Amino acid sequence: MPILYRTKASATGGRAGHGASEDGALDVTLTVPKELGGDGAKGTNPEQLFATGYSACFLGALKMVAGKEKVSIPESAKVTATVGVGPREDGGGFGIEAALEVSVPGVDKAVVEDLVKKAHVVCPYSHATRGNLDVKTTVV
Repeated sequence: MPILYRTKASATGGRAGHGASEDGALDVTLTVPKELGGDGAKGTNPEQLFATGYSACFLGALKMVAGKEKVSIPESAKVTATVGVGPREDGGGFGIEAALEVSVPGVDKAVVEDLVKKAHVVCPYSHATRGNLDVKTTVV
């Protein structure tokens, strides 16, 4: 696979620390949510970062697929990813779940549902999680 873009980021301190991209464009304080035993301090966490990345990537894939099919996607289109983390049933550690909610105002729901299926095939995040996560998609 020819790589078109590569980036590098690092974290220190684990879930309660600091994360930054090599170029400085991303610079975040990492905190542990209260639900995972943290103190609720202001900051972000890996699940929020994953949800943001997946949302943006999936919307990009949706726009690409729509463009090929000559369907106009309005600027108000939105993908919301919900990401959860918790102990796995096998007791061997933690796992994550993900769901995508897609809103494309002004476009017929059946058309959007078809585009979502196609975007789920081409989105790199969907490809990376396929077989590991059962990602639910909902068109609203």
